[in-house]
Amino acid sequence: MRALVVLIAFTLAAFAQRHKLDEVDAEKPEGKLLQQCMQENDAAKKAALMEEFAGQFPKAEQTAWVLEQLQAFYVKAGQPDQIISAGDRLLALDPDDPEAALQALKAAEAKKEVALILKFSDKTYGNARKMASAPQPKEADQVESWKQGVDYAKQVATYADYSLFRAAVESRDPKLTIDVGEKLLQRSPGSEYAAKTRDPLFLAYRQTNANDKALALAEKVLETEQTNEDMLLVTANSYLEQKKNPEKLHVYSAKLVEVMNAKPKPEGSSDADWTARKNLITGLAHYISGKQYFTDKKYGPSEQELRLALPLVETNASLKPETLFMLGLDEFNLEKIQDAANYFRACSALKSPLQAEATKNLARIKRDYQGVK
Repeated sequence: MRALVVLIAFTLAAFAQRHKLDEVDAEKPEGKLLQQCMQENDAAKKAALMEEFAGQFPKAEQTAWVLEQLQAFYVKAGQPDQIISAGDRLLALDPDDPEAALQALKAAEAKKEVALILKFSDKTYGNARKMASAPQPKEADQVESWKQGVDYAKQVATYADYSLFRAAVESRDPKLTIDVGEKLLQRSPGSEYAAKTRDPLFLAYRQTNANDKALALAEKVLETEQTNEDMLLVTANSYLEQKKNPEKLHVYSAKLVEVMNAKPKPEGSSDADWTARKNLITGLAHYISGKQYFTDKKYGPSEQELRLALPLVETNASLKPETLFMLGLDEFNLEKIQDAANYFRACSALKSPLQAEATKNLARIKRDYQGVK
């Protein structure tokens, strides 16, 4: 993205001189003041005179040209508040001005004010798209200039998308991330930055307990891309809880194991922390798939998945007893009676809602089957 930023920063001439200045009539008050502006060599004094002109003659024919010059001065001076002020006034006179909106957007980014970023990103995007869709001129000598303008306008529209993406990922407030991310997905669903915004938006939904939105977003993303372990886990677990889409549940669980096995340790993460996370997520994937098979009375596949899950959920106080209990029932239905007894014994040794039932099952097996330890 840096190349685009640099390109926009150094090709402002593509939108230069959008407003022409007709002949100045020095006999009129506005003409006299404008003449003073043009004759002033000191940049700061020239800007002050232009501000005076814009204030005294806000609807004069020359005001758009004056505001264009003012905004350019403030851009060079690095004054974001003045850039935005000049941009607002210029857009009031010429709502379709793409450069005024772009410079105001950059100033809003410098101020890190999300509300202003949203406002001027929308304006920049809309104006740039209008310019990009301008018909090709009939005059041959104007075609090349038209092509350059259209190309630059498309880049500006992309930058407007980037501004929202950047605001979404840099925000520490998940509610702001949601506001900005949803705006980008609505406005440019097919853009590269909409795709890059989905992960932080999903996380923001989870952080604000907007679980229905998180699931809906995850399901949409997983239709074409299955690389985000959190989305895979949330979706598979939701299907388990809602008792739906068992086929997809198994596919997503298997994919989750594949993703975690192939994923490198994130930068900045310790070996211990990464191993713990990897084991937990992989264990949950096997547990979810195994429990679904268990629910469907497919005891063979359930046994396979839950055996893989067991050592990975060793430290989970709720999952370990349940996994042991389901394995006990799997083995019993598969007529592996000693294995069933072993799992029920291990489950009965742990404090959980299943402890008493596991103890009873172990007692029944030892009563009904000779030789079982």
